[in-house]
Amino acid sequence: MADKSLIYAVDDEESIRELYDCALTDAGYSAQCFVGGRDLFSALDVRLPALIILDIMLDGEDGYSILHTLKNNARTKDIPIIMVSAKGEEMSKVKGLNMGADDYVSKPFGVLELIARVKANLRKYGKRQDRITYGDITVDDKRHEAIVCGKAVSLTLKEYGILKLLVANAPDVVLREDIFRSVWGEDYCGETRTLDIHVATLRKAIAAAANEIKTVRGVGYMLI
Repeated sequence: MADKSLIYAVDDEESIRELYDCALTDAGYSAQCFVGGRDLFSALDVRLPALIILDIMLDGEDGYSILHTLKNNARTKDIPIIMVSAKGEEMSKVKGLNMGADDYVSKPFGVLELIARVKANLRKYGKRQDRITYGDITVDDKRHEAIVCGKAVSLTLKEYGILKLLVANAPDVVLREDIFRSVWGEDYCGETRTLDIHVATLRKAIAAAANEIKTVRGVGYMLI
């Protein structure tokens, strides 16, 4: 689950990374900056941020390639991404937005503009995540309610957490370890069969839906 106060920023210029760190920290966020994609992906394996600021022109793997990877991964595809580039051409902006970026900032940019865009995208992301739907199933975080075919269903806290992950990532598979990390917490070391039992109960709860929870053996679960 994403840390609502954490922002990741990727840029191969040290001065820009320092600018991000100072500006985001002063605005009340926790910032982590990376030189390139390798360090970013290593950090994502440990902790998800609320938003990623991603430069296009990087040494080695460029921002477009990193964006493609992020948007094609079930764990990271919904993280809002602001693309940054010194390029002024409209086509570079269009390409990033068409690939799934949420916003675009051209260098040089002002600190106030950057923070305003961060806040605006986090607001949009927050609203988008309050109520998510896939097929016949809706998860409403404001009411902490699961709705199947228009009717609320009764779920335990952990069943609700599992369903929310599956709906948010549908129709992609959600890894077992990601479910444990998000629903049970980083330090869970109990019986792994616990997840299977919760999913079995969850299947019964959403039986009225045309959707179903599919087991990807040895990997995780997906809502289809």
